[in-house]
Amino acid sequence: MAGARGYDRQITVFSPSGHLFQSEYAFKAVNSSGLTSISVKGKNSVVVVTQKKIVDKLIHGDSVTHLFNITQRIGCVMTGMMADCRSVVTRAREEAVNFQYKYGYSIPCSYLAQRIGDLAQVNTQYAGRRSMAVVTMLCSIDDEKGPQLFRIDPTGTVLGYRGASAGVKEQEALSLLEKKLKDPNEELNEDQTIQAAIHSLQVCLSSDFKSSDIEVGLVSIENGKNGVFHILDESTIERHLNSIAERD
Repeated sequence: MAGARGYDRQITVFSPSGHLFQSEYAFKAVNSSGLTSISVKGKNSVVVVTQKKIVDKLIHGDSVTHLFNITQRIGCVMTGMMADCRSVVTRAREEAVNFQYKYGYSIPCSYLAQRIGDLAQVNTQYAGRRSMAVVTMLCSIDDEKGPQLFRIDPTGTVLGYRGASAGVKEQEALSLLEKKLKDPNEELNEDQTIQAAIHSLQVCLSSDFKSSDIEVGLVSIENGKNGVFHILDESTIERHLNSIAERD
């Protein structure tokens, strides 16, 4: 029998203690980005918030983002290694375009989430592949089911959430969200949803943000919005930060 150190050489081999080390390494690699992301689902909106870190003063800030449109109405926040994030986003866009071409209508968020999860799970089956070091959180407004939020991890697990997190401070963020969203019948409006997500990120990181320190993505059907995913500008983020500071 191979030594204990040999069980991480193949992605499909379990250790005697029941671990798939290569999959666990993928989760650790997600945290190597040093980012924490939070998503919150409200009554008629879904908000995704993540940190924005520019590692070099020469990098143009507009080129650094972890928020992406998959379709016009489906957005995502990607947490993990940037190269893997872009690879998953590209494949998700291909799946969405192919679905639209084949069936004649836009891909549902729930189906896309399951499809991304299936593709991630395939990477755990073959020795010639590796799990992508990225946690994907998809958000959308479904015409029938309303706001939707899904989280897909590197092993392909897909679950729907009212509030979700990923990254370095994932557990701390989940604890905060459980307190904020403990009443399943409480329905947050758009502003409350945005501020709940931002405030949770502030508390779990013990930091007061400037508007340039975070990215906020929103999909909503409140206030005349038509369910299109978009990224909030810095002036709008600053307004919500001021509201949080005044409330506290």
